[in-house]
Amino acid sequence: MATGELYIDLEAIAANWRALERLSGAEVQTAAVVKANAYGLGLYPVARRLADEGVKHYFVAVAEEGTQLRRILGEGPEISVLSGYMLDDTQAFKQARLVPMINSIQQLTAFFEALPGHPFGVQLDTGMNRLGFGLQDWAAVAEIALEARPKLIMSHLACADDPSHPMNAQQLKKFQYMTEGVSVPRSLAATGGILLGRDFHFDVTRPGIGLYGGAPFEDAEPVCEVTLPVIQCRTIPPGESVGYGGTWTAKAPSRIATISAGYADGIFRALSGRCDVYAGPVPCRLVGRISMDLIGVDVSHLDTDPTELALICPYQTIDQLAERAGTIGYEILTSLSPRYRRRYKGLRA
Repeated sequence: MATGELYIDLEAIAANWRALERLSGAEVQTAAVVKANAYGLGLYPVARRLADEGVKHYFVAVAEEGTQLRRILGEGPEISVLSGYMLDDTQAFKQARLVPMINSIQQLTAFFEALPGHPFGVQLDTGMNRLGFGLQDWAAVAEIALEARPKLIMSHLACADDPSHPMNAQQLKKFQYMTEGVSVPRSLAATGGILLGRDFHFDVTRPGIGLYGGAPFEDAEPVCEVTLPVIQCRTIPPGESVGYGGTWTAKAPSRIATISAGYADGIFRALSGRCDVYAGPVPCRLVGRISMDLIGVDVSHLDTDPTELALICPYQTIDQLAERAGTIGYEILTSLSPRYRRRYKGLRA
């Protein structure tokens, strides 16, 4: 095969969910965030494995994802849509029994008119300034919204990956103030919030990146590996260059492997000359520019020509790769291309 392979360990995802459930506490419902095709790893197999593990509540970004998830999971689980209610999604919410997390007065008004009596939740803005009712808008509609008995009131932490950041305490205080006295279940913590401790957990936690092996959950089991096939090896003399633009030039006779991968597979051009791939535990530096489908690798120090090289593996995690690219593990995962042949460990019928 001339395409890379993406190995996904569903048992590791389940183990990470169990670990985050334990951290959340027995009295808290631990949900699962499976938006963006389960962070790029495959909605169907990931959701089915989490359902087998006992997950009863899922969060997605948009109604289309919720509709797809309902077809996968069937009638039982609750599916909350973080973007809230959009008029064009009325039938999707109705037919797939999705729960919009309403985030503005405009959404609330349109939702009550289009789907009276349909389940909904509420999203509050406690400092991120992205989605959710601000303090004044919530004060204006809280009585009406609460009379309709929302299933959940939530907010989202902006800096939970940094436990020392003052915004964590500020948002916690504001969330407590905005929800004081309500009898509706509350949710503030995603993965980072779970790690901040019990004060942030409330009634429902929403782990996302921690399920998939990413920071800030340092105890997470690794979930995926990416291997890339070598399609040609050649020796070049000193002074010869590799790739577009001639940005890397051999200083000595060099053995160059060309791997079948590139930015079309989610390997960012920013990693050109800054990233290693691995032959077992041995790092091999990318040389020249990363192109759409091909990358040069210096394998001069290997005893034999490799047939494949690993991009994500025990020697280079998604977060280590992200650091070299100047990004975060979320982007690494969600950029993994459909061209990879996906192979699952723990896939159940």
